[in-house]
Amino acid sequence: MFNDKTSKFLLVAGLLLILGGAFAPNWIVNQFMFGFSRALAILGLMVLWRTGLVSFGHAFYFGLGAYAVAILDIKLGVTDVFLRLIAGALVAGTAGFLVGFIMRNYRNIFFAMLNTAISMVLFGIVVKTEALGSTDGFAISMSTILGVSPETKYPLFVIITLVGMVAAILVNYYLKTTFGKLTTAIRDNEIRVEYLGFSVAHAIHLKYSISAILAGGAGALMAMSLGQVDPESMINWTVSGELVFITILSGPGNVIAPFIGSLVFEVLRTYAFELAPQAWQLIMGATFLTIIFFIPGGIWSVLEKIGGKKNDK
Repeated sequence: MFNDKTSKFLLVAGLLLILGGAFAPNWIVNQFMFGFSRALAILGLMVLWRTGLVSFGHAFYFGLGAYAVAILDIKLGVTDVFLRLIAGALVAGTAGFLVGFIMRNYRNIFFAMLNTAISMVLFGIVVKTEALGSTDGFAISMSTILGVSPETKYPLFVIITLVGMVAAILVNYYLKTTFGKLTTAIRDNEIRVEYLGFSVAHAIHLKYSISAILAGGAGALMAMSLGQVDPESMINWTVSGELVFITILSGPGNVIAPFIGSLVFEVLRTYAFELAPQAWQLIMGATFLTIIFFIPGGIWSVLEKIGGKKNDK
């Protein structure tokens, strides 16, 4: 698992980021926490994208993870960061496994829009239910770590970085297994995969469940980072759109790409809103079109070309 270059790079980069975060200002630490939290969901979408599937409704699982943290906090007083993370991933993963029985039968636009419909059902339920915070959502108390209440967010940053690093290494390992290698095979020709003796439906179901678990974990980490959950920022269709945007921005080439793409997205959105608060969405839209037209392979494809040129020299 740790023998390939990607895993080694993730280990080294993760440790360097943890060390650097101790000296970085709070706003940089916050950017990394938001970016790495969201990157978990992008990892799951990347697995689906490699299979030829695009989901415009993964805010459903992102929101389930976030609201699982909020409800545990409000109703049961659970503040431990690891219990919150596990709960968010389990709730979203269970929902993803059940919904997967439906989703594995659909492809293309039907797969994408059915996910969107399910996500908007949850959005409608939360908005109309006062017990779930309605449109105001919930404020979340500071997370504790094994019973200890940290004075700053740096310990949470360390945990988010470690969780992201471990998740990326595990996904990288999965993609190298037999079932992981079926991603591109299913995308290219499902019939041939069936002739080889593999069940396409079971493979897609597994990948969909993995993506739901990662999205739920991402929602849980984002909720703890922000200290607030509400339907607009966690479940609405715009959240699903952002996740797809970052997936395209990152590119499907490597498990490192979601983390780079998520950080670029955070920085781009922050500065776009600061420089042009009335037109920041226009800037984001123009960036999206630029990526589609000029770098359809995402940021990772550019990095590969740069690396290839250096190797040639």
